[in-house]
Amino acid sequence: MRLRLFVLLMFAICVGAGPALAEKRVALVMGNSAYKNVARLANPANDATLVGGMFRKAGFDTVDIKLDLNGSEMRRALRDFGGKARDAGVAVVYYAGHGIELDGVNYLIPTDATLETDSDVLDETIALDRALFAVEPAKQLRLIILDACRDNPFAKTMKRTIASRAIGRGLAKVEPTSPNTMIAFAAKAGSTASDGDSKNSPFAAALVERLPTPGLDLRKAFGFVRDDVLKNTGYKQEPFVYGSLGGDDVPLVAVKPVVTGPQANPDSEIRRDYELALQLGTRDGWTAFLNRFPSGFYSDLAKGQLNKIAAEETRAAAAEKARQAEEEKARLASDRAKKAEQEKAAAAAKAAEDAKAAAEKAKQIEEAKAAAAEQRRKDAEAAVAKTLADKEAAEKALAEKIANDKAAAELAARQANDKAQGEQKVAAVTPTQSPPSLSPQETAKLVQSELRRVGCLAAAADGDWNASSLRSLTLFNQYAGTKLDPKLASFDALDIIKSKPGRVCPLVCNRGFKADGDTCVKITCRAGYRVNDDNGCEKVQDKKPVATREDANKRDAERKQVESRPAKPQTSGQIVCGVGIGGCRPVRPGCRLEQKNSTNVEVCN
Repeated sequence: MRLRLFVLLMFAICVGAGPALAEKRVALVMGNSAYKNVARLANPANDATLVGGMFRKAGFDTVDIKLDLNGSEMRRALRDFGGKARDAGVAVVYYAGHGIELDGVNYLIPTDATLETDSDVLDETIALDRALFAVEPAKQLRLIILDACRDNPFAKTMKRTIASRAIGRGLAKVEPTSPNTMIAFAAKAGSTASDGDSKNSPFAAALVERLPTPGLDLRKAFGFVRDDVLKNTGYKQEPFVYGSLGGDDVPLVAVKPVVTGPQANPDSEIRRDYELALQLGTRDGWTAFLNRFPSGFYSDLAKGQLNKIAAEETRAAAAEKARQAEEEKARLASDRAKKAEQEKAAAAAKAAEDAKAAAEKAKQIEEAKAAAAEQRRKDAEAAVAKTLADKEAAEKALAEKIANDKAAAELAARQANDKAQGEQKVAAVTPTQSPPSLSPQETAKLVQSELRRVGCLAAAADGDWNASSLRSLTLFNQYAGTKLDPKLASFDALDIIKSKPGRVCPLVCNRGFKADGDTCVKITCRAGYRVNDDNGCEKVQDKKPVATREDANKRDAERKQVESRPAKPQTSGQIVCGVGIGGCRPVRPGCRLEQKNSTNVEVCN
């Protein structure tokens, strides 16, 4: 009964939270890495991108992601976001970067800040109250998330105008005055946060892991964030949340309604109760679950969760005892207690510290057991889901195979019917004998004419059944799928060819011609080109004449004939001609012409 009451209560809470989740949700995400006057921070820009993507996946109506903002850009972003929050039910501001605390007031540091003196904080930074003012109009939830507790390099070089002015380490504790307002610090007041060794800080990585859990209340989600960060930083960094919410659960992502199909898992009711107890995460919840379901797979998981809670309680008790021992030790030291008492207190403190370490180890062991059991639960549910999916796929494949076989059978029957009808039609049009009124030559001429019509004969229909006609009827058999005797022009062949309504044989043209519809047209090339063997146009190559041996012999005979011809005598005293001279030329200086044997010769002294 108690578990039933708990289920009804959780259902009422979810129903009551429904209108809030239906309200508009807006988020402003800012990440400052590229500081101009101090060393660059590695992760804030990456963290802002990661967290902004988480809000978008969570279904926020508006998510503004702003990176590396100076002072004026940060003020403008907060002013614009305040306008969007006026008609919103949920408003969230996330900031990653440097922050500073001055006289108990927290400030966010833009990338262009110099902060040479403590008075510059008022002029060059953005007060945290300005972010609170931006989310103030939201009706249901106002949430500020600050990953700004890093070690501040400005404080080390900043000059103090007043020696007593306090500049704290990390950020100062803050108590929101507006209802339904939460402020989450990456590290509690007075301590610093780690930037991490990976792409994202431990705080940002835990946020995106825990906050989007469907139906998980924000307070519980931030509790899980705290546990994750403590574990991942060796218990050196503890996130902290300030402010308060009402009694209803306020999840960032609502639980999707569970639709139970006709083949629902018989353990679905137990699983739902287990998941509700897991969200509650208290000893009472797990005890109520075990009272209703004392045995079974989920009961074993619940026992593991109880062991985890017991280990946490033991660790907390050991930590509290260690703290008390440390306080007692400090008190004895301040009161100048006796050495024996101090040694006793030191021993007690050491024993308490050892007990704390043992409790921490025991808690880690139980957490590992619980995580392994939870993984086994998820694997079992996944196996059941896979079995159902495989069964559904097999049934679908069988149905498709039956449908395909049926379609193939129908197609085969239809093709057989068409073939039978075609054979009947051919048989109906085939005459038993040729009319006695036509001679074989006239019959051949009719068959040739039909072969020309279907494109299988290029020659004229002259009634002479020659080799060309035989080849044309063979081509018709090839393309029409018939088995007519090509050696004879018969009326059977004539009727079958007439049954073809259009061209059967493809058009084949001679060299220099190409097909144009049902006719061959001559191929015409432009000037300087000619038709080649592939019926394409190619450029005409100019060929130089090749000298042959006959031409060479002819030139030698002409030269010998000229050389054997006697030179004509010259009457001029200035020119001499002759075969040995190679023609006619002027008489050389110091020489003269003399006539010998009726021929002028050149004589030189």
